[in-house]
Amino acid sequence: MNVEELMAFAGRNPMLSLALAGLTVAIIYTEIAGLFRGFKAIKPAELTQLINAGNAVLVDLSAPVDFEKGHIAGSRNVQPQQFGPTHKLVASAKQQPVVLVDRTGVASVAAAKALKKAGFEKIHVLDGGLPAWTAADLPLVKGRN
Repeated sequence: MNVEELMAFAGRNPMLSLALAGLTVAIIYTEIAGLFRGFKAIKPAELTQLINAGNAVLVDLSAPVDFEKGHIAGSRNVQPQQFGPTHKLVASAKQQPVVLVDRTGVASVAAAKALKKAGFEKIHVLDGGLPAWTAADLPLVKGRN
């Protein structure tokens, strides 16, 4: 395919070409925004590596009733409105990996932004939240810690 054929296709299919251009811009914007947000979205497999390394602080921002129904082993439950850079779980962990988890990702992203603003360097958010963890067939623990 050469440039002339590509231009002819675009001329015959203006809506399809416009949609392709819009999707391309959206993907580029999303990728660039991800580089500057200050935290990393990680997949369940990456989280298991951090957990196995043994030095990650794993914070579950789910409601207590949801936490008791199932959570990642080793995670500690904190309410989003009580969590921040000075919370006892993370106050001394500015150099350690801090992983934030919840059911939807909304609370985790907000908490990650607050930690980044406070100078934390290794902030991670579980991409897809706990549904992604269970979809990867990884185990949950029931009850309080």
